[in-house]
Amino acid sequence: MYVQRGLMIVTALVAAAFTVNAGAQEKGTKNVDTRVFEMRTYYAHPGKMNALHERFRKHTCKLFEKHGMTLIGFWSPSEAKEAEKKMVYILAFPSRAAAQKSWDAFRNDPDWKAVRDASEKDGPLVMRVVSEFLDPTDYSPLK
Repeated sequence: MYVQRGLMIVTALVAAAFTVNAGAQEKGTKNVDTRVFEMRTYYAHPGKMNALHERFRKHTCKLFEKHGMTLIGFWSPSEAKEAEKKMVYILAFPSRAAAQKSWDAFRNDPDWKAVRDASEKDGPLVMRVVSEFLDPTDYSPLK
């Protein structure tokens, strides 16, 4: 499980590195990515994962972008049984302070509250969220 999680993190950060480095190569400069990354793991209530994916697909991603959150990627575990329980995604922010500001704005957004309430009319979708902020190592392609 930890190996799969590590591979998911590496995949997301490598993809982000290619995006950053491609722009730097066009300009002939070395770009240093100073963003912070937040990895979030959502554990859904039984039978609610499809509704959670649908909420992200139709609403949440757009609201994240509205509030300055950069979407890096979204993953489901490869094992079907685990995929029914868990979803992982990574966001990027200019700083931890910017992340806090974005999350505060998102949580207070009337559009988010309406979407959340409508999607949870039959009960909450998420039972637990694990959030972890990550900084690229000094040997990461992002640095």
